[in-house]
Amino acid sequence: MNELTEISANITDYLAEQENKGFLRFITCGSVDDGKSTLIGRLLFDTKLIFEDQLAALERDSKKHGTLGDDIDFALLVDGLEAEREQGITIDVAYRFFATDKRKFIVADTPGHEQYTRNMATGASTADLAVILIDARKGVLTQTRRHSFIVSLLGIRHVVVAVNKMDLVDYSEERFREIEQAYRAFGETFDFETLEIVPVSALKGDNIMERSPVMPWYQGKSLLDHLNTVEIGSDEAERPFRMPVQWVNRPNLDFRGYCGTVVSGTVRPGDKVVIAKSGRATEISRIVSMDGDLDEAVSGDSITLLLKDEVDISRGDVICASDSRAEVADQFSAHLIWMSDEALYPGRPYLLKTGTQTVTATVTELKHKIDVNSFEHLAAKEMHLNEVAFCNLSLSSPIAFDPYETNREMGSFILIDRFTNQTVGAGVIWYALRRASNIHLQALDVDKTAHADLKGQKPAVLWFTGLSGAGKSTIANLVEKKLHARGRHTYLLDGDNVRHGLNRDLGFTEADRVENIRRVGEVAKLFVDAGLITLVSFISPFRAERQMARNLVADDEFIEIYVSTPLSVAEERDPKGLYRKARDGQLKNFTGIDSPYEEPENAQLVLDTVGNDADVLADQVIRYLEDNGYIGR
Repeated sequence: MNELTEISANITDYLAEQENKGFLRFITCGSVDDGKSTLIGRLLFDTKLIFEDQLAALERDSKKHGTLGDDIDFALLVDGLEAEREQGITIDVAYRFFATDKRKFIVADTPGHEQYTRNMATGASTADLAVILIDARKGVLTQTRRHSFIVSLLGIRHVVVAVNKMDLVDYSEERFREIEQAYRAFGETFDFETLEIVPVSALKGDNIMERSPVMPWYQGKSLLDHLNTVEIGSDEAERPFRMPVQWVNRPNLDFRGYCGTVVSGTVRPGDKVVIAKSGRATEISRIVSMDGDLDEAVSGDSITLLLKDEVDISRGDVICASDSRAEVADQFSAHLIWMSDEALYPGRPYLLKTGTQTVTATVTELKHKIDVNSFEHLAAKEMHLNEVAFCNLSLSSPIAFDPYETNREMGSFILIDRFTNQTVGAGVIWYALRRASNIHLQALDVDKTAHADLKGQKPAVLWFTGLSGAGKSTIANLVEKKLHARGRHTYLLDGDNVRHGLNRDLGFTEADRVENIRRVGEVAKLFVDAGLITLVSFISPFRAERQMARNLVADDEFIEIYVSTPLSVAEERDPKGLYRKARDGQLKNFTGIDSPYEEPENAQLVLDTVGNDADVLADQVIRYLEDNGYIGR
C-alpha cells in the first residue's frame, strides 16, 4: 500500500512539475531544402520523444523515401503527407510537441516554397519565436528576407537564425561570419528584441542540444539551450482587460451570462467594465467557470461573466476594462497578406472576421504593395497570391479592436470569400482612419419613405445584367418608357453613358470594372433614397460586385434581372462591333472573350432574348413590379 501511495505521489509531483513548466511556441522557416523538417526531427529524437515503434517505422521510411542512404532521415518525422515525401518538401504546416526539463514547446514546421507563403504566415500568427534557417552553402536568399519580413510584420520579436548544413562547408567559421554579417545588415532593421545567429548541422546534431567540438570557434549557446532560456515576456496579463463575447448563455430567467475567452488582462468580481461599441458601463457580479465561481480570471481563461446591470450584449461585442476601452471604427489601415489564387481588387466585398465579430468589408484603397525582397513600396491596383500590401478597409458596421502592435488577438483579422467561404487574406490592423471616428450620418427629416410616399411608388433598383449585345439597354429603355407613361418617377443609369462622365477615368481591367460597379451602386442607392425606381444597365460580369450593389440597399429594393443571351447570339448581333475587335486582339479584357462573365445564380427575373421581342420582355418586368407592389396596376 505504501508503495502504491509513493507511486501516486510521484505521479502527482510529476504532473505538477509539467504543469508549472514554461511554454514556448515557435516556428521554423526559411527557403526550400534548408533543413527545417530535419531540424525538428532532430529535436524530437534528441529529446527522447520518439518511441521504439516510431523509430523502427522511421528507419523503414528512410530507406523508402529518405535521401540519406542508410542514415535516418529525420525530416520524415514531420513531412507526413505523401506528396511531401515524394517531393522532399514541406507543403502544409506541421505542429509538433516536445519538452525538456526546463520548458514545453510547440513547434510549427512551415513551408519554404514561395507558393506556400500563406501557410508560413498561418504558422507565424501564433508563435512567440521564429527559427529562420539558412543553408550555409547558399547564404541569405530571397525567401530568407521574405520570411524575416513576415515574421516581423506578424509581431514575432524573438528570432534565431540557424545557419544549417555547416558540415557541408567543412564547419568554416569564415563562411558563417559572411552569412552572419549579411543577415544582420538587414535583420536589425526589424527591431527584434532578441536576435541570435547559431551555426548548426541538423543532420549531424552539431550545436543542437549542446555546443559541438567541431566548431570550437563558436562561443555562443546551442540552439536548444537558447530556446530553453530565452525570456519571452508575456505581458498579456498586464494589458487592459478584453473579452470578446462568443455566446449569451440564458438557461433560465434568473441567469444571463456572457461566455468567451479572456484575450488580455485580468478581471475580478466588482471590476468596472464597459461594452466597447455601445459605451455602456456596468460591473462584474460573478465569474463562472466549469470549476465553479472564480475570484479572478486571466488571459486564456474561458469563462462566463455575469453583470450587475441589464445590458444589451450579443455575440461579437467586446467587454473591456472601463478605464481602457477598445477602439471602435468602421474604417482602418492594415497590412494584408493575400492568400487566394483569385486576385484582390479594391471595392470587392468580403467577410471580415476578427475574434467573434464578422462584418462585410471592402478594401477601399491599396496604399502600396511591399516588395518583400527589397522592402520597397510599390504602387498597385490589385493584389495576387502571397503579396503583402498596406491598405485601407471600410466595414459595413463598426468593430471593436486594438492596434496589432499592442494586442495581437484584438488587432488581427481574416478576409473570407462570401461565396466559397474560403479564407482569402489575413491582416493586422495598424490604426483607425481619423475620418471613421469624426464623420457621422446627419439625421434628415425628409427621408426615403417621405420621398416615396410623395411619388406614390415603392423605390427599387432594377439591375439589368448580361453580355454585351444581350439587349440590356434596349429592354431597360422600354421599361422606363412604360413606367414614365404611367406617371412613375424613374432614372436610367446606362453603362456607356456613365463612362462618359462619372466613370470616364476607368478602363476595363478587372480592378477598374470593380470600381465601375462600386460607384454606380452608390449612385443607385442615392436615387433609391430619393424615392426613384432606378434602372441600371451594366454588364457587371462578377457576382461579387452585383452582391456589393445589392448590399447597399434593403433586401426588397434590389431586383436582379438577367438578360440571358448565348455568347454566340450576342456575338452575331455585335451592334457596336466590339466582339470583332476583341477577336482580332484590338480590345483587351472584353467580357465573354478574354474576361469572364459570371451568370446570376438567383436572379429575380430571367429574360430570354432568343426568339422573344424586347417589348414583350419589358412587359414581363412591368408585371413583376405590379405583382410585388412596386407600382399599382
